[in-house]
Amino acid sequence: MKDNDPGAERRGVEPNWAAIFIKLENWRKKILSDPREEDTAVTTIAEEYEEGEGKPWAILVSTILSLRTKDEVTRSASRRLLEKAPDPKRLLALGVEEIARLSYPAGFYRTKAASLVKIANILLESYGGKVPSEMDALLALPGVGRKTANLVITEAFGMDGICVDIHVHRICNRAGWISTPTPEKTESALRQKLPKKYWQRINNLLVLYGQNICRPQSPFCSRCVISGHCSRLGVTRSR
Repeated sequence: MKDNDPGAERRGVEPNWAAIFIKLENWRKKILSDPREEDTAVTTIAEEYEEGEGKPWAILVSTILSLRTKDEVTRSASRRLLEKAPDPKRLLALGVEEIARLSYPAGFYRTKAASLVKIANILLESYGGKVPSEMDALLALPGVGRKTANLVITEAFGMDGICVDIHVHRICNRAGWISTPTPEKTESALRQKLPKKYWQRINNLLVLYGQNICRPQSPFCSRCVISGHCSRLGVTRSR
């Protein structure tokens, strides 16, 4: 399929994934070249840690704090908490009230603090204080769903996974690349349809794009770099 064929996906043609990802990656590089712009919260925290035992823990903590929380709050709360609790043992030494205080104003910060205490205990008792890299083991941790588990797998361990949050779910369905009712179904559909070489990259591309361009209400379609690959399903108002 030619890249200059606007709306070809609308006619049932398989998405030109290579063209889509090239355009999104070029857009991402351009927007992040502005020193005033920041990457998504968890990716930013991940980049602040070198490869090692501390990185998976930092990513797990920041991903849990990020749920229903704005990126700027996630970044500051994650840094504040991880400075005092760089590993599960030192997190437990803080106590749940102090963890909650350091996590504030992340959404549901008290619930997240309680989950982190439970997670830290499990990691110390069952995994020698280390974050496991297996999906089933991660999903067994309190407060960890598929989004969090996939983000840990991809960001912390560099393994293949597809992290689907509300942005990935919305954009993939709005564009017409898939047709699914929930993020969980979107992950399953993308595992069948999206070439594996793009799995690790789709989240940080589409989350940043969803925050800036393809917003839930009145997206900036006039600025969209992948408009020729989008069916605009459900879009009734745009800018």
